[in-house]
Amino acid sequence: MRSRPITARIADGVASIPSAEWDACAGPGNPFVSHRFLSILERSGSASARAGWQPLPIMVAGAEGCAAAVAPAYVKSHSQGEYVFDHGWADAWEQAGGSYYPKLQVAVPFTPVPGPRLLLRDATAAPALIAAIEAVTDQNGLSSAHVTFVEEAQLHWFEAAGWLVRAGTQFHWQNHCYAGFDDFLAALSSRKRKAIRKERAAALEGLTVRHLTGSEISEAHWDAFWQFYQDTGSRKWGQPYLTRAFFSLLGAEMADATLLILAERDGVPIAGALNLIGEDALYGRYWGAIEEVPFLHFELCYYQAIDAAIARGLARVEAGAQGEHKLARGYGPVTTWSAHYIPNPGFRRAVADFLQRERAAVEREQEWLGEMMPFRREG
Repeated sequence: MRSRPITARIADGVASIPSAEWDACAGPGNPFVSHRFLSILERSGSASARAGWQPLPIMVAGAEGCAAAVAPAYVKSHSQGEYVFDHGWADAWEQAGGSYYPKLQVAVPFTPVPGPRLLLRDATAAPALIAAIEAVTDQNGLSSAHVTFVEEAQLHWFEAAGWLVRAGTQFHWQNHCYAGFDDFLAALSSRKRKAIRKERAAALEGLTVRHLTGSEISEAHWDAFWQFYQDTGSRKWGQPYLTRAFFSLLGAEMADATLLILAERDGVPIAGALNLIGEDALYGRYWGAIEEVPFLHFELCYYQAIDAAIARGLARVEAGAQGEHKLARGYGPVTTWSAHYIPNPGFRRAVADFLQRERAAVEREQEWLGEMMPFRREG
């Protein structure tokens, strides 16, 4: 396809593109690449040029003029909110006299959730969309392009185009057709099973947990969750990435795909976890609390998520980036992927060498982590 003329354009944000045209490419499976979610990030002021995330979606037209493929792309002036860390690359490039920023990021802002990054109504348009991403990078003098948390099924297109591929690790819970939480516990070793029951009892003492979705979620609930989110965000990042308007828009436009889990003491919310519901997964995104309760984070983010996934017949729970502490709670290591286009030959060679060594370390670590899983061993 690269030998044929490519008709591609850059839009002024996802919100400027008709939702039907975008979603025809994105499909229904992953809520984070939907027009609703991405446009909410923009309209709420969370993903904006001012925040260092200038929306620059790239579209490749099909034969009839409608989009055959789109990519949620952003011009970045920093490396915050990405969860695939390239600060060392930036430092090395700057020390060599180059300018690492701005760069191009194809991603869902602030969202380390694997999924499609080449959104394809026509799968044959994938190479053309990658070529368009490269052209935007080259023609605008950007240092590089990064496609983060791309699903494994799309990697072959980037590898065919000569991009560098990076591996990382997350921890996901897999639903092996469990009938309930006790059925899941029965699959664990006796020691781990007892530890989880003890944690849950301690976390829930004196508290009531509520699962809210759809019209059950009110602005008062979002006010409470905003306090939780600000507390966690200010401790982790210095300032929260999302604005208060984001949560109101999410409740107004995506309540059907939202699960808000709240812990209440005497009817007053003291902690909460926000999840999005996909076709086959529950995605844990944000958590916070205004009262310190031992093990409450594990209860709301991991155990209650397992309960919800089993009840909905979902295949897995994806509980966000990092966190080896998830291992003891039945969340196993899985590989995440990113693809990187670096035009400068010398810089590309240096990054390629680093990635080769890093990949070997990731594989060794995952092998070790797999041996630490809490499930009963047969024999």
